[in-house]
Amino acid sequence: MASLTQQMNLFSMTRMALTLGPSIGFLIYLHSSIINLRPDLLDRDHRVQDVPLYQIRDTYDFVIVGGGSAGTVLANRLSENSDWKVLLLEAGPDEVVFTDLPIMFPVLQLTPFDWQYRTEPGENYCLGFHDKRCNWPRGRILGGSSVLNAMLYVRGNKKDYDRYRDLGNVGWSYEDVLPYFKKSENMTIPEFRNDKYHGKNGYLTIEHFRYFSKLVDWFLNAAQELGYEVRDINGEQQTGFTLAHGTLRDGLRCSTAKGFIRPIAKRTNLHVSLHSMVEKILINEETKQAYGVEFSKFGTKRTVHVAKEVILSAGAIGSPHLLMLSGIGPKQHLEDIGIKVTHHSPGVGQNLQDHVSIGGVAYLFDRPEEFGDEPLSFNLPKIFSTDTVNEFGRGYGPVYWLPVCEVMGFVNTKYQDPKEDWPDIQYFFGSFADSSDGGMFGRRAVGMTDEFYTAVYEDIIYREAFGIYILLLRPKSRGMIKLKDKNPQSHVLIYPNYFDHPDDLKVIVEGAKIAHNLTKTRFMQRFNVTFNPHRIPGCKDLDFLSDEYWACQAKHYTLTIYHPTGTAKMGPDNDSMAVLDPRLRVRGIDNLRVVDCSIFPYIPNGNTNAPVIMAAEKASDMIKEDWGVMNNDSDEDVIEIVDIDDDGKLFIEIYIVKNVCLSYPLIVATPFSFYYFGTKFCKFDK
Repeated sequence: MASLTQQMNLFSMTRMALTLGPSIGFLIYLHSSIINLRPDLLDRDHRVQDVPLYQIRDTYDFVIVGGGSAGTVLANRLSENSDWKVLLLEAGPDEVVFTDLPIMFPVLQLTPFDWQYRTEPGENYCLGFHDKRCNWPRGRILGGSSVLNAMLYVRGNKKDYDRYRDLGNVGWSYEDVLPYFKKSENMTIPEFRNDKYHGKNGYLTIEHFRYFSKLVDWFLNAAQELGYEVRDINGEQQTGFTLAHGTLRDGLRCSTAKGFIRPIAKRTNLHVSLHSMVEKILINEETKQAYGVEFSKFGTKRTVHVAKEVILSAGAIGSPHLLMLSGIGPKQHLEDIGIKVTHHSPGVGQNLQDHVSIGGVAYLFDRPEEFGDEPLSFNLPKIFSTDTVNEFGRGYGPVYWLPVCEVMGFVNTKYQDPKEDWPDIQYFFGSFADSSDGGMFGRRAVGMTDEFYTAVYEDIIYREAFGIYILLLRPKSRGMIKLKDKNPQSHVLIYPNYFDHPDDLKVIVEGAKIAHNLTKTRFMQRFNVTFNPHRIPGCKDLDFLSDEYWACQAKHYTLTIYHPTGTAKMGPDNDSMAVLDPRLRVRGIDNLRVVDCSIFPYIPNGNTNAPVIMAAEKASDMIKEDWGVMNNDSDEDVIEIVDIDDDGKLFIEIYIVKNVCLSYPLIVATPFSFYYFGTKFCKFDK
C-alpha cells in the first residue's frame, strides 16, 4: 500500500502533467499571435547579421569574448572609432521574440539560451532541490543574461564604489562611476527624467513595468506604515521602497543587444559572430602577451589574432573558466588538471559571491469583496488565456507583467547602522508565489524536488497568494570556481558556499522577520494575510517561524538571485589575489583585459546588471585612453596622424573631448600637394 506522501506526490505529478499540455499550447498560440499582431517585434531591419566564417578576418584590433551585458556595450563603444576593427564572439544565437516579453522571464531558464550551470552539492544550501544542487542560469545568447534576467534596474550603493576606491582601485569611487551610469541610461520615468542622478541620452531605456497587480498599493502602504520612505533607490539614498524600475522599452525587455547592438549593427568595422565558442586565449609564452583566440563555430575551429587586445566579457563563470583553460590561474590547480601554467594568478576563480535569497516565502490572503472574482495575484490558468494574448495585441495586459517583483525594498537589520544608508537586506514583493503556477515554471527553474513541492504547495495551488524574496546584500561567505577538466566544453565546478559564514544566516533571518512584520501591519491584516501553514520538509520539528525555522528554510529553499560576482577581481599592486589592475588589465599578461561582473572585489548592493553595463562604459573609455585616442587632461583638441593611404594621402583624425560627433572637411598640405577630404570628428565624454 502506497504511503499518503507517495499518493500525494503521484497526484501532484499527474496534475502537473495534465497542466503541461495547455501551458505549452498557450505558449505556441502566444508566439504565433506575436508574429501576427506585433510583427514589429521581429525588428528585421536592425537585427545583427551573423558574420560567416569565410568573412571573418585573420586579425582585428579588438576581439571581445562574450556578447552579454558587458560585451555588447564594449562592441558599441569601441567600434565608435571607425579606424578600429572589432570582432564580438558570442556562443549563443540572437534573441527571439519570446525573450522580449516580461512575463516569459522564468520560462527562458533551462532552455538552449541558458548555459544551465548547476552548483556542486553542499550541506548548508539547496537541500530541497535535486541532488542538493542549485540551478544557476546564465545567458547563452546575444545580450547574455540581460536577455534572461528579471529586467530590474538597480545601481548599487554609493558606499560600494567608494569601498572599491578605498581598496586602492583608483577611478572607481561613486563620483567616478556615476557619469557612466548616466551615460548608458535613457530614463523615461517622468519624475526622474531630469533628475541629476539620471541620464536621458543613453542606449539603455529605463521604465516602470507597464502592468502591475493591485497588490502594489498593499506593499507600499505596509512599508510606509512601518516608517519606510517610498523613494528612488537609484538616487540620493537607497534605503526605502520603490515601484520596480526595469530595463524596458515600450513595456518590453530592453536587453543590451537591443539597446547597444541593434542601433549600430550596420557599422562596417564591427563583426558579430554568433554560435562561436571560444576555447582558448592565445598567449606568447616568452613575451607574456595575448595575441588572439581559438574558437569553434558549427564544428569548425578558427584562430583570430589581435593587433591590440583580447577582452574577456564571458561573465563571472565564463571568464575565469577561459583564463584557467589558457594557463592563467592558481598554479597547483592548473597542474592538477594537466594545464601548462602560463601565469600563476591565485585569485582566478576565487572570491565568488552571490546574492542569496530565502525562497518559498508565500503568504495567503482573502480577496476583498469589491474585487469580485477578479484575481489579485498571478494565477496561471487565468493568465494563460486568449484574453491575455488579445490584450497584448492592443498594447496592455499581463504580458507586460513581472509578477515576481513589483515592489522593491532596501532595509537595515539590527546588524547594520541605519545612519549609514547602506542597507543589508533587499526585498522583492510580487503577486507570485510558488503555488501560483502549479509548479510549472518556478519549481522547474530552481530544481525543486517533487516531494518538496507537494508537501509545501500542492494544497494551496492557485489560491490568492503573494511572495516575498529576502536577499542578503553583503555576504561574508566566499565561494570558488574550479575546472572539472581541460575540455573547454565541460562546465566548471561551482562551489557557492552559501551560509559558510555564520553571520550570513543571522542577517538573512533578521531580514525575514522584518518582512513578516510588514505582513502584520494594520493595513495588511485587513486582508487576513497569513504565512503558508505547510512546513518545509526537514524543518517540521522546529518552532514555526522561529529564528531556527527561518534558518532551516534558507538552507532548504536557497535561491540564487543570479548575481555571481568577483571571480577575477581588480585590485592594487599589493593585493596578491587581484587578478586585474584597476584598469581591468590582467596582471602578468599584456593586451588582455576582463570586463564583466567578475571584476568587482565586493558584490554591489543590489542587482548587478546595471553595474556591469556601467563598468563596460567605463572600461571603453579606459581602453580608448590607453590606446591614445582620448585625452582627459585637456579641453584642447588633440590632433593625431593616423595613416597614409595607398595614394599617398595623409589622414589625420581629431579626437575632441566633448559630447558630440562632428564632421567637416579638412585641407591637409604636404610638401608635394594639397589634399582635400572629409574626416569624422568623434568626441568622447570625459
